[in-house]
Amino acid sequence: MTVTSSERALLDSIDEKEIVGLTTALIDAGGENPGDTEEKTAKVLAEHCRALGFDVRTVEVAPGRPNVFVSIGSDEQPGVLFVGHSDVVPAGTGWTTDPFSAVVRDGRIAGRGSCDMKGGLAAVVAAMTAVLRSGLADEHPMTLACLVDEEDTGLGIRAFVAEPQHRTYSCCVVAEPTDLVTIYGCRGAANLEIEVRGRSAHAGQPRNGANAISAAARIIGIIEGSQAELDANPDPELGPATWNVGTIAGGTGTSMVADRCVVTVDRRLLPGESAAGVVGDLRSRIESAGLTGSGIDVEIGIAMEMPGFLTSVNNGLVTTAVQSVIDNGCMPSGDSAGSTFAESTDIWTASCDGGFVAQQMGIPTVVLGPGEIEKQAHRPDESVAVRQLTDSARAYALIATRIAALPGL
Repeated sequence: MTVTSSERALLDSIDEKEIVGLTTALIDAGGENPGDTEEKTAKVLAEHCRALGFDVRTVEVAPGRPNVFVSIGSDEQPGVLFVGHSDVVPAGTGWTTDPFSAVVRDGRIAGRGSCDMKGGLAAVVAAMTAVLRSGLADEHPMTLACLVDEEDTGLGIRAFVAEPQHRTYSCCVVAEPTDLVTIYGCRGAANLEIEVRGRSAHAGQPRNGANAISAAARIIGIIEGSQAELDANPDPELGPATWNVGTIAGGTGTSMVADRCVVTVDRRLLPGESAAGVVGDLRSRIESAGLTGSGIDVEIGIAMEMPGFLTSVNNGLVTTAVQSVIDNGCMPSGDSAGSTFAESTDIWTASCDGGFVAQQMGIPTVVLGPGEIEKQAHRPDESVAVRQLTDSARAYALIATRIAALPGL
C-alpha cells in the first residue's frame, strides 16, 4: 500500500524528541511492582497529555494505583483502543546505571521499563499527538488505557473491562514490546497454589503421620504426566497448553513428618480453557490417584488468571497493522527489505492484558510495539532503540487513520 501525501505529512509531524522526553520521564517515575505504586508514573502521563489537549480521566483501582485514560476525537463513533501498563518489574541487581534514572546513549534509552513498556506508552502518545495536530482526531478517535498491576495480578485490566465504557472501540492494539512484529494471538495463563496438608509425627515413626511433601511430590508427578496429553492436543496456531512447577516449600524439620507443603504452578491456557476447569480436572486426577484421605488434604487456589486471545490472521486489524509497519519501512530489527506478511506476524509465548479485552469487550486485538521482550525486558540494563519508538509511533498513527475505512471494524 502506498503512503498518501496526507499520511506522509502525518508521519513527518511525529517528533522524536517528544517521544524520548516522555519515555525518560516515565522511566524516572519508577513504579516497581511489587514494592511500589504506579502513582508517579500515572501523574507524569496524565499531566503530559492534559498539556497536549487530550481528554484525561483517572480511576483509582487501589490506593496509589490509578488507571489513566487519555483520548482524542469524538466519542460518537468507535475508535482505536491502545492498551499499556504503568508498572514495571522490580529492578533487581546487576545494573551498570541507575535503573530509575533514564540514560540516552548510542541511539538507545536505558532504564527499568524502557522496553516493557514505557517506551510503548510514549509512542502511542506521540501517534495521538500527530493525529490531533493534523485535525483528524474527530474522524479517527483514539484512546490509550494505561493500566496498573499488569506485571502481577491484573488489578487494572480487570477494573477496566468491568466498568461501564465511556467510549466504544472497533479494535485494540496492545503496545507491548514485539520488535514491531504483529502478534495476533497468545495463550492465557493461570497461577495455581496447591496446598497439601498432612499430619506431623516423629521421623522415627513416619507411619504415625501423613507426609505432605511426599503427597505433593506425587501431585507434581500427576501434573508432569498430564503434559503428554496436552502436547497431543495442541491449538493449530498457539501450540499446546503447558504446565510449569515454579516453587515448592514445606516441612518444619528433618526429624519431623511434614504436615504442610505448598506448590505453585503456572498453567498456560488455550482459548476456551479456564483456570476453574483446569483446577477441576487436576482435583479429579488427584482423587483418582487416591492421594486424599488418610491424613492428607489438598486445596487448590487460583492466584491469577489471564485469558489468551486469537484474532484471525486475515482480520482487517492484523493486515492493517502489518501493512502500516511495512509502509514505514520499519521492519523487525531494522530490516526494511524483503519482509513478507508471514515474517511480520506471529503468536506470543507470553500473556498480556489483550486477552481480557478480546474476551470481555469482544473486539479484535493485536499486540504490536517497540523493543524485544525476550532480549531486553525484565533484565539488568533494560533498553529500547529510539528508532523503534519513532517507528512504532508512525505505525500506530497509520493504523488509527486507516482502520476506519475497513468494513466490519
